[in-house]
Amino acid sequence: MAEVPDEREPGPVAAEPLPQQHVGCQVFSERLAQQTPPQGFLSSFFTNNQKCQLMLLKTLATNPYVKLLLDAMKHSGCAVNKDRHFACEDCNGNVSGGFDAAVSQIVLCQNNIRNQAHMNRVVTHELIHAFDHCRAHVNWFTNVRHLACSEVRAANLSGDCSLLNEIFRLHFGLKQHHQKTFKFCVVSCCLQGRFPSQRKSYPAMVSYEKLRERKTCVRDRAIRSILAVRNISKEVAQKAVDEVFESCFNDHEPFGRIPHNKTYARYAHRDFQNRDRYYSNI
Repeated sequence: MAEVPDEREPGPVAAEPLPQQHVGCQVFSERLAQQTPPQGFLSSFFTNNQKCQLMLLKTLATNPYVKLLLDAMKHSGCAVNKDRHFACEDCNGNVSGGFDAAVSQIVLCQNNIRNQAHMNRVVTHELIHAFDHCRAHVNWFTNVRHLACSEVRAANLSGDCSLLNEIFRLHFGLKQHHQKTFKFCVVSCCLQGRFPSQRKSYPAMVSYEKLRERKTCVRDRAIRSILAVRNISKEVAQKAVDEVFESCFNDHEPFGRIPHNKTYARYAHRDFQNRDRYYSNI
């Protein structure tokens, strides 16, 4: 299971090369210790492994996406243990991490994960694959439609296709960016009671456009992710994604909604925690 490299992602240095990708649902055949590249004076205070472990601890303790997924996996009988189910390792190439289905372990590429925000996205993306692995009989290696479904869900629910990440990837040109930013601002004003003459028609139009753009992003990233880990043609990958797209795009478990940002994720986590309380009183 993989995500395609981003042309640009949020990071501390705008000019740094950012062709990162997530690779999951594959057996990591080269998970052996590799020579650590030379580090600068400031970074030498912590090794890559120590920095990875510290960022992972913070993600597990504070990120609302991850906290919900951990609770959902525990509820499904797949409680996650940090030491057993996560591994910080050096990885070949430019991958950021992946889900190793053969041993039910998430690999975090300590030499490629740059900062806390990047760690949050990688862990969330791979935990969605792990959640699918827990709740369903997924044939990762033999059924491309199963892989396609999980890639659609991961792209849709992990924040990979959020507006912010799309901007940092330079997914659209400068002119289009200004147009979309203007429309986003108008929608916000309409929803807050301004521009009453447009309150009925314009928000609905922009909401439809935003949904269409999100579906395009999710579809494209799922296709390119499959191609990154499967030796199949683009046509086969597209066909697999298209066959499962609508049902898997609308499968929001365990969030119950598309978590557009951390606030949405916190609400989803609260609702998930209240779910058991509701059913226990019936």
